[in-house]
Amino acid sequence: MTGKRVLLHVGCPKTGTSHLQDVLFRNQAVLREHGIDYPADRFDAHFLAALDLMTLPWGGLETQAVGAWDRLAEQVRKWPGTSIVSHEIFARATPTQVARAMASFGDAEVHVVVSARDLVRQIPAEWQENVKHRSHVTWARFLDQIRDPHRATKIGSWFWAVQEVPDILQRWGSSLPPERVHVVTVPPAGAPRDELWRRFSATFGLDDLPLDLTAERANPSLGVPETALLRTINERVTSVVAPPDYRPLVREVLAHQTLSRRTSTARLALDPETHQWAQDLSRAWADELERRGYTVQGDLTDLLGPAPAPYVDPDDVATDDLLPPALDAISALLVEGARLRAVEEQLRADLDEVRAELDRTRAGLSHRVRSKAVRTLEDSAAGRGALDVYRRVRGRSSRSA
Repeated sequence: MTGKRVLLHVGCPKTGTSHLQDVLFRNQAVLREHGIDYPADRFDAHFLAALDLMTLPWGGLETQAVGAWDRLAEQVRKWPGTSIVSHEIFARATPTQVARAMASFGDAEVHVVVSARDLVRQIPAEWQENVKHRSHVTWARFLDQIRDPHRATKIGSWFWAVQEVPDILQRWGSSLPPERVHVVTVPPAGAPRDELWRRFSATFGLDDLPLDLTAERANPSLGVPETALLRTINERVTSVVAPPDYRPLVREVLAHQTLSRRTSTARLALDPETHQWAQDLSRAWADELERRGYTVQGDLTDLLGPAPAPYVDPDDVATDDLLPPALDAISALLVEGARLRAVEEQLRADLDEVRAELDRTRAGLSHRVRSKAVRTLEDSAAGRGALDVYRRVRGRSSRSA
């Protein structure tokens, strides 16, 4: 791709976005050498820009986001070549917010990119993501809320704002010709591991660039008993564990680093009736996208999803099935507790050493001050007399003691 362009990736969540953004962030220098800028001074810079653009509250992070969108847009305007902006929650933007975003890029040629996955996999993934963000809503309640035709609930309104692909493309792409609106479909299960990256690479003009594709940030999935256990934990801890503590201890240590490694348990799936409903809706979406004539990387039939899988209700997991992941969770927290104790002990030792050094410094300073005072007094007869009196008095005090 040549000329001044903006490739604006606006969703959807759970479509490989974490890996894409990680690769872009870590390869910024290489990208710039080839005329492509991913303007980010921290890995979550585009997330903060999205929060700012849409004035979204997000556990206090919104205070860090003030002005982030304008700073990002200014960097894009200054870059003479192709700029890439990417975050999945841009999918939620209102038409007014979309208009502001488009105008802020100046005279650049804007392309909108949406990565999309079938609802059969997206619905369970979105519920699990809610659970990994402290929610303890049951699976049944979650399904009721997203299937509510009025979309009156917080969960339902958020889900469709970031997952209803035709609507997202209409909001973001209505001012653009179809050839500048791109759909990247997530390949079905069983596809080559690099197939999704190949599709992203072709869309963003990254083919043949010497990029480091090593995964450093990921958002792994959990099985049925593991998600059920995490939801139960949330019921007990969300009122006593603050969000800044929840993320490193529960989301990272328990969910990502421990429970996600249990890969032999049942995977989350839809019950037969919900599966059929999701496929029917996805089929209607695929037909609509084909009619609009967007540029597609992949195949719109990917949006139909897999055949029905064995269904295990995550609201009705037997206690015996919860025990193994629970033991793994306890072990992980004990190891983390031991690690933190070691860090605490090291910090205490470091603090003691700093205090001792300060005491030595003060003692040395006091000695130098006294020595200077004595030398000053010895320079005069009156001073020498005063010193002599002081020494005799101090000597008698020492003998009497």
